[in-house]
Amino acid sequence: MTDALAAAPQPAHRLIPSQFPPIGLFDTVATAADLDAVMDLVGWTNDRLVAERIHRLPQSEWVFGVPNASIVMAAFLHVAPGGMRFNGPDLGAWYAADHLRTAAAEVGHHLRRETVARGIPAMRRTYRAFSATLRGRYRDIRGQQAAHAPLYASDSYTASQAFGEELRAAGGAGIVYDSVRLRGGVNVVAHRPRNVTAIVQTDHYEITVSATARTIDVRKLTA
Repeated sequence: MTDALAAAPQPAHRLIPSQFPPIGLFDTVATAADLDAVMDLVGWTNDRLVAERIHRLPQSEWVFGVPNASIVMAAFLHVAPGGMRFNGPDLGAWYAADHLRTAAAEVGHHLRRETVARGIPAMRRTYRAFSATLRGRYRDIRGQQAAHAPLYASDSYTASQAFGEELRAAGGAGIVYDSVRLRGGVNVVAHRPRNVTAIVQTDHYEITVSATARTIDVRKLTA
C-alpha cells in the first residue's frame, strides 16, 4: 500500500437523521472549562461512554463556540456499538462524501440493513444535509479494492478499523476511499474534529428503502 496523501472532496457532504437536534451545547460555549461545566449540567457525563470518549480527544481537538459544533462533536462521541468502517467503538469520526448521491447511497444501505434486522418491509427516514470543508491531507486508498480487499469488505470492518485507528494514533487526518455502496463515488473519514470546518446545513431529504429491493428512493423536502 502506498502512503499517498490527497485532499478531501470539497465540499464534503453528510446526511444526518433529522431527529438529532441541529443545535447543542458545543455551539454555545466559549471555553473548554465552560464546556466541562455545561456537560455536567445537562447530564452528558452521566453517559459513561460519552464522558470517556471526550477525554480521549485532546482539548486542542474539541470543537465548540461555532455554528454546528455539536453536529461535529456528536459524530465523535456518539458511536455505533461496533464502530464503523475506519473507526472502532471507542471514538467516532466524521464520514462524508463527494456528492449527496454518494451520501444517500451510504445511509440508504444502513437504513436497509436496519429494515431487514427489524423484520419490516420498508422504512422511511428524513435527513438533514450538511456540507463542510475538510482541512488536512488524507491517506488515499482509492483504486486499491483488489490489492487491499479487507479494507473494502462489505461484511466485516475488522481490518479497516485496525487500519483507521492505526492512522489516527499516528496523527493522521483520515482516509479518502472509494464508496463501497455507489460505483464511482468517493468517501472520506476525518479523524480530527478540528479539521471539519465551514459546516453549513443545506436541505432536508426523505429516504425510503425496501427490505427486498436494492433501490433507494430520495426525495428532497420543500420548506
